[in-house]
Amino acid sequence: MHWDAPEPFTLALAVGADDIDGLGHANNAVYVSWLERCAWRHSQQLGLDLAEYRRLDRAMAVVRHEVDYLAAAYEGDELIMATWITDWDEKLRMNRRFQLLRPADGTTLLRAQTTFVCIELSSGKARRMPAEFIEGYGAAIRPRPAQE
Repeated sequence: MHWDAPEPFTLALAVGADDIDGLGHANNAVYVSWLERCAWRHSQQLGLDLAEYRRLDRAMAVVRHEVDYLAAAYEGDELIMATWITDWDEKLRMNRRFQLLRPADGTTLLRAQTTFVCIELSSGKARRMPAEFIEGYGAAIRPRPAQE
């Protein structure tokens, strides 16, 4: 597979009947849910799961999605979503890049970037990242993926 950058975290996805819209392909809102699922699974793999978020009274909340829909996915397609944490300020903000690939033909269906901000769960206000976030997410920082 041709990833935009080395060593992505990947998540296998299958396009189901419920993902299809009236135009016969996966609905764009489904792609956004896949972004969230992939980011969340990566966070869990880094040891930052919901229990840890609650313990720390912190979470990474989405403040911006930028999505380029490049090709359609269809029912029955087997896909792989990749993500990289590409940059952060080690205080409040973090950026992830994503690439959605259909291995059967090597087509990249989507490229996206999501910006997160660290919030305090109890207040919903922006707060500095705790040391556990610096350590966990810091271990996953990768160079910015190239854009084709």
